[in-house]
Amino acid sequence: MDERVASAIAHWGPRFTANGVTVSDFERVTRDLDTWDEWCAAWSSVASEHEALGRQALATGRHLSAGQHLAQAALYFHFAKFVFVTDLDQARRAHLRAVACLDDALPHLSPPGRRIEIDFEGGVLAGILRLPFGPGPHPAVLMLSGLDSAKEEHRVVERLFLERGLATFAVDGPGQGECSLPIRGDWSLPGKALLDALAASSGVDRSRIGVWGVSLGGYYAPRVAAALGERVAACVALAGPYDFGDCWSGLPLLTRETFRVRAGASNEEEARRIAYTLTMEGIAPSITAPLLVVFGRKDRLIPWRQAERLAATAGGDSELLMLEEGNHGCANLAPWHRPYTADWLAQRLRSKGIS
Repeated sequence: MDERVASAIAHWGPRFTANGVTVSDFERVTRDLDTWDEWCAAWSSVASEHEALGRQALATGRHLSAGQHLAQAALYFHFAKFVFVTDLDQARRAHLRAVACLDDALPHLSPPGRRIEIDFEGGVLAGILRLPFGPGPHPAVLMLSGLDSAKEEHRVVERLFLERGLATFAVDGPGQGECSLPIRGDWSLPGKALLDALAASSGVDRSRIGVWGVSLGGYYAPRVAAALGERVAACVALAGPYDFGDCWSGLPLLTRETFRVRAGASNEEEARRIAYTLTMEGIAPSITAPLLVVFGRKDRLIPWRQAERLAATAGGDSELLMLEEGNHGCANLAPWHRPYTADWLAQRLRSKGIS
């Protein structure tokens, strides 16, 4: 097997199934892959099957099934391109189909979703807002993706929040998904733009907004909390680095190359320099919101001591949930942290007064 295919499976295999890919689909896509160049096309082929099921359901008025099939197709198209930067045109086609499938699924999800676009520095920050059933205004969670994830990947985690009465706003920030702007270390401005849009949305209680982030989003979330102070009522950092530059030498080639492309760097050395701008050094003490840091001690991308540094230097109350057998994102141990995280956020956001 191609070294890059093996690396993708080794580092992220549990993530696929934890986030909604069926085991049978994962096996039939990956078992016959000989080279990394086949990755995007193989996932896109199976994604197309799910999209066809969704289009058929729409045509026959089976709207709930249509939403489920199309959201599944969006997830598979997303994984077709998630770290696939060897053929950017092919990756772009998969990306556009992921966006189209999710957009078409939104009215038929339960609860439904609504697309929100925010003009920002010459680009667009796109997000999906979903409100739980029942009367509002609702507390809400701003959901931040990592280097290789995007809003199309978060349906499973969204459901946990929605079931607990929390609205969800899964977004693409700089360097992610639909946003053409490069990765940046300082998230104060994009964080403010996203929080402003969420707070202004009908059905959302602006005084009860939390931030959740995974992987590189687990760095962005505490940066947003540090920058926006009391506007963030609680923060969850899942598998995020304290200083991404310090992690650089241990990152897989696929991750380093993906970062280079999405940071707009011309070579790896420039990418490494940009990576060092993603740091909580001197920033973490400004976090005043309750902070939950979730990490796996067997994370092979980000060393676990990075989580300890964040929890130890945060300016407010912090809690470190370290899972001894957890991998990157603790996707291999989802039941041991996802429900707890959703409960933790719900308890803290509900305790805030309604504006």
